[in-house]
Amino acid sequence: MSEENKENKEVVEVENEIKTEGDGIKISNDVVAVIAGVAVSEVAGVSAMSGGFAGGISEVLSGKKNLAKGIKVEVSENTTKIDVNIIVEYGTRIPDVAFEIQNRVKKAVESMTGLNVTEVNVHVQGVNTDGINKENEQTTSDENSDK
Repeated sequence: MSEENKENKEVVEVENEIKTEGDGIKISNDVVAVIAGVAVSEVAGVSAMSGGFAGGISEVLSGKKNLAKGIKVEVSENTTKIDVNIIVEYGTRIPDVAFEIQNRVKKAVESMTGLNVTEVNVHVQGVNTDGINKENEQTTSDENSDK
């Protein structure tokens, strides 16, 4: 065997060792949910995460922002399914926001955990219209000041 082939064979053996060492690592569902929550919070057009009544109470009582709020994770051996519940900003294109969430969550979870993300389901629970109400009030007050 030539010197070059010996070096290549050693690299392959080292790569195989790295792959087999990961078998003993167990990643918690909560860890995956936090990673996904951070990825979702970075997407433009997402107003909030929708975590339901229990999630809202725990956030108020603890005083901490729950990054896993509104995210349900199912982890099996090397794969995971993620459900994301969001509230979108009024005026944003929902399919674009959902597609961006799916891409970012899949990329973040796969790169940080090594798990294969098989599904990222986005559930739009509502639309935040607070910005619309403020704009209407601003327009109304501007019109009244002109008179």
